[in-house]
Amino acid sequence: MKKAIALAAACGALMVTAVPAQAAPKDPVRALKAKLAPGHGVRFTDTVTWSDGIDERGARDSKGVFQFDKKGVAAFDISMDSGYEKQRVISIGKTGYYSGTYLERLLPKGKTWFKAAGGAIPDSWAQFLNPAEPKTLAALIKNGKSKGDSVTGSITVKELKTVSAWVGAAKIGNEHNDIEISYTLTLSSAGLVSRARSSYTMTEDGESQFITVDSRYTGWGSKVSVKAPDPDTVTTKWR
Repeated sequence: MKKAIALAAACGALMVTAVPAQAAPKDPVRALKAKLAPGHGVRFTDTVTWSDGIDERGARDSKGVFQFDKKGVAAFDISMDSGYEKQRVISIGKTGYYSGTYLERLLPKGKTWFKAAGGAIPDSWAQFLNPAEPKTLAALIKNGKSKGDSVTGSITVKELKTVSAWVGAAKIGNEHNDIEISYTLTLSSAGLVSRARSSYTMTEDGESQFITVDSRYTGWGSKVSVKAPDPDTVTTKWR
């Protein structure tokens, strides 16, 4: 009997030591900061869905790239296609360049880009959440609840303005401060955001619009290069 008990105890100890230790959860903000280096960045795609509560349809697809500096996003290049209009926005530092199907009709002949001070998200159909910004990501993690590889929560436009240069540069009016953005972040095994899904409601002329933006991120830390358009195609004047 004593031998049986000793054998069982030995087998139990063997089984315990055979189970691998659980890896500690990755810190998403630390993982992001480790990727921030000049000349490197991340690529992304956005799928925007619009609804008025009755009708629902795909509103626009976008693809782009964020280029980093040591603190976060230094530049970006986004191309957007709504099916009837194509747009592109390039932002480098404090300078923004805009082109598009309708915009070109307003520019002087031979010019395809409009140059303006400040870089900003294209419009309200863009992804408000920018997980490439450490302060923004930290706020999303803090506001949300983590479960497995996902973080779910909500944040207001006002809160985003205090942490996000991406949103701050858009110069969103204070009348939109109370808009609440619900979100779910999906994290990779490395702790980096691989997907950000957000939704919010906007009211214009008494009618509510429900917007959902589904963003995917790939190639964190890969080499990227965002360049300004050919100066010969750029203007600061309207036709």
